[in-house]
Amino acid sequence: MSCASTRISRREVLVGGASAVAITVASGSGIAAAEGPAGSPAERLPISLKVNGGDHVLALDPRTSLLDALREHIHLTGTKKGCDHGQCGACTVILNGRRINSCLTLAVMHDGDSVTTIEGLGTPEALHPMQAAFLAHDGFQCGYCTPGQICSAVAMLDEVGRGIPSHVTADLTAPARLSEIEIRERMSGNICRCGAYPNIVEAITEVAGAMP
Repeated sequence: MSCASTRISRREVLVGGASAVAITVASGSGIAAAEGPAGSPAERLPISLKVNGGDHVLALDPRTSLLDALREHIHLTGTKKGCDHGQCGACTVILNGRRINSCLTLAVMHDGDSVTTIEGLGTPEALHPMQAAFLAHDGFQCGYCTPGQICSAVAMLDEVGRGIPSHVTADLTAPARLSEIEIRERMSGNICRCGAYPNIVEAITEVAGAMP
């Protein structure tokens, strides 16, 4: 077969491409119609959370993160939205006694669970010891990461008290000793863009030393 017999004009290429696009768009429209109108709200699910000792009954889109439930629905804005990818720790809260990144979990997964946010640790009139230590040691600059840092530090000391080792714990058979290296490793999931790490370590060391 000669090359002349298989030659396609530029016009034929453009017409064929336009037809393919039209078919794709039509197919997509059919799928969207079968699934429902684009942007239609998902069915809301009932959920009960105990936050800072108080009961909250919510009706949430099942895609709502725990962070957004706390901030947008319960209006506790102390917990910060930083990276929204679980990398900075600004959204750290204490869930059933364990620290978690609240941006990485869905609220509907925690029906009936207990959550402690920075607002639940202390008040301006009666600060939690960790909050007071952060103030005394100037453990923050802009303050954006501080709620997550403090919640993480409180839960971290509880982990040490329960004998949970870290990546840098040398002797897994002995009680954990809270050295500066241990503190830095255990707090490594909380990023301070201002670089107040030395003061944060000092604050945590003070509180750990005052514990029985």
